[in-house]
Order: sequence, then C-alpha cells, then structure tokens
Amino acid sequence: MRKFMNLIMLLFVFSILMIPQPAFGNQKTVYVVPVEETVEKGLYAFLKRAVTTAEAEQADAIIFELNTPGGAVDAAGEIGKLLTSSDVKTITLVNKQALSAGAYIALNTDAIYMVPGSTMGSAAIIDQQGNTAGKKAESYWFAAMKSAAVQNNRDPLYAVAMADETIDLPQYGAGAGNLLTLTSDQAVEVGYSEGTVADLDELLQKLGYADADVRSVEESFAEKVARFITHPVVVPILLTIGSLGLVLELYSPGFGVPGFMGLSALLMFFYGHMVAGLAGFETLILFIVGIALVILEIFVPGGIVGAIGTISILGSLFLATDNVVHMGISILIAIGISIITSIIMIRVFGKKMSLFKKIILTDSTNTESGYVSNRNRTELLGLEGITLTPLRPAGTVLIGTERIDVVSEGEFISKDQKVIVVKVEGVRVVVRSKQG
Repeated sequence: MRKFMNLIMLLFVFSILMIPQPAFGNQKTVYVVPVEETVEKGLYAFLKRAVTTAEAEQADAIIFELNTPGGAVDAAGEIGKLLTSSDVKTITLVNKQALSAGAYIALNTDAIYMVPGSTMGSAAIIDQQGNTAGKKAESYWFAAMKSAAVQNNRDPLYAVAMADETIDLPQYGAGAGNLLTLTSDQAVEVGYSEGTVADLDELLQKLGYADADVRSVEESFAEKVARFITHPVVVPILLTIGSLGLVLELYSPGFGVPGFMGLSALLMFFYGHMVAGLAGFETLILFIVGIALVILEIFVPGGIVGAIGTISILGSLFLATDNVVHMGISILIAIGISIITSIIMIRVFGKKMSLFKKIILTDSTNTESGYVSNRNRTELLGLEGITLTPLRPAGTVLIGTERIDVVSEGEFISKDQKVIVVKVEGVRVVVRSKQG
C-alpha cells in the first residue's frame, strides 16, 4: 500500500512539473536586430521578417543596432512605414553611425540611444551619380525627415537641417553648405537621443531589460544575397553581364561560357528581387517567355516575334522593381556597356582571343588559299570574232566555234561586225570594233 501511495505522489508531482509555468518575475522578451552596411530593398525584407517575428512572439521591445552610411531613399521610406506601424516598442542604438537613410530610420523609432563617439545626420538626398537630387525629390525628403521627427515629439528643425544645408545652426557646425551631423552628446542636448550608453548590455540594463529574454535576429544567407543583389550599384552590373553574355552567345555555336554567365547573372537578379519581396514568379516566367521568343526569332524571321520577346524581357525587369527610374537607368547602362564592350572585344581582341576564333570567321576565299570563284578567260585576249547580236553595249560574239557573252567599251556595234577582245576581267570580256 505504501508503495502504491508513493507512486501516486510521484505521478502527481510529475504532472505538476509538466504544466507550463509562467516565467519568474514576468520575464520580458527583447529582440535585437542589426542594421548594417548600405540601406536597400534587401534590408527591408530582413527587417520585415524581424518585426513580424517579434510581433508574433508579443515581444516587449525591438532594439535596432544601427551602423550604416545610408542608402536608397525609397527603401528607407518603406522601412520607416514598417517601424511606425508596429505595435512593439522600437528602440535604436546608434553604434558608430546612422547617416543619411540611417538617420531617417532612427527617427522613425520610439527611442534613440547612442554609444560614445557615434554620429547621426548628414541626410542629403543624392542620385546614383552622386549628385544632389532635383528640387522635387529634395522637397519630398525634407518633408519625410520633418514628419519622422514630429511623430516622435522631436524638434523637426534638426531633422530638416540634416538634409538641408541652408539651415544655419553654427553651434552644431550646420549651415553655409554643411549638413547637420550630431554627436552623441549633441543628440542628447537637442532631444534626439534619450541617452548615451557604452554598449548593448548597458542599454538593456538602463531600459529595465537586464533579465529579459534577449533574442538576436540574424540575416539568413538568402537575405544577405538579396541585399547584395538589390544594391543600386550591383543591379546594372548584373544586367550588363547578362546582356553581354547573351549577345556573345548568339554568335557562338552551342551553349558555352558566355551564355552560362549571362543567364546566371539574370537569374541572380530575379532571385535577389524575389527574396526581397520585389518580384514574384510571374516576372520570372515573363522573362523566360521573352528569352524563348528572342531565340525563336532566329528560326522564324520577320521581327515580330523578336520584338515581342524583347518587350517581354524589358517588362519583366521593370516589374521586378518599384523604382522605374532607377531600373531604366540600369538598363540603359547595361545596353550601352554591352554595345561598347562588344565592339572593343571583336575589333581589338577578336583575332587574339581563342573564344573569338570560334565565333568569328577569319578565313577568306582568296586565290592564294586555292579558291576559284569563276573561270578566268584570259586566253581570249587578242582573239577576233563576229558579233551575232548588236552590242548595246552587251551582246554575243562568235569566237571560233564558241558563243561568248561580251560587252563593248561603250560604243554601239551592229550585228555581223568583226571585233577583237581587248580586256578580260573574270567572266567579263570586253571587245572593240575591228574597224576601230
């Protein structure tokens, strides 16, 4: 009986232990997300996954550890919307720099902290060539920076000064052509930073998350690849490699290295944009259909099939982006470089490179190589004949027993007149009137 009671007690204790217990002290959950390198569409895909995960786990806060020189304005705009729409508290820890688009991202979070020596600001909007953007784009960016500051109760003057070099704040080195860039101390002074901390651990302690369940969100390999591929500089490079490879493949038999490189570059382009959430399978299918139609044009001449294929390819590229202007510039760069490179490689290196020896015809059908295009009738020189037809100036002459097509030197020679052969150029036999 005693053994039976002991077994009952053991089962009771075990069942108690199996019941999920609340965390001691109501443990909080904090997600830490690194934001590094250039801001582009691939970063947006990563941050969206991180925010979605934190919301699903009902986290208490998300800490974004920023160290970025900035990047694409359109990507920063999407990230800003993502952060402001989240129900989870968002906190930025500027660990070294939050410049340009990075400053805009920081301003869209609920709180900002900085480590000593960090900077935030210098948010001028520039184009892909490194020049200041037009007035329309600047106006949009000024308004976006101001709105990001206002929504989190920060003085918008300093946010606009980060983007507008005409705002005079001499005490912070801004104005007279200089954009505002705040140090960690200056950010605290103007209310753009809630405080300066040595590192992430000190920030967690300061916020009351010292005993929290801290979870790091790292980029997956696919997201890293997507960030690299969607970089504004990498896109035209991939398109150039793709177009150049396919152009060279058209002049080579079979399927070789140029075609493999071209298709690989283009597939990488679509892969990165699909991972970043910019493109779907429909864009890839449209691209494949376009390539098939261009190849079909080789066997079905007329131009219509090839034109439809080209339009399909270009359409798929534009559908894979949300910035038509940037994509248009990238395509023009790719086409221009492909044309120039093709001309240089064919004209300068064509005879030296083994690849071009296979795709360029170097033989000539000359006499020295043993080729004879037509019989040369040099044996007719000086022979006489009788015109069988009038020469106006072409006609027929009987020389011996052979009828030969001839031409006069431009004069009219009537029928049954004596002529003499004065010149032979291949099959062209020139005669002159015997009386002349």
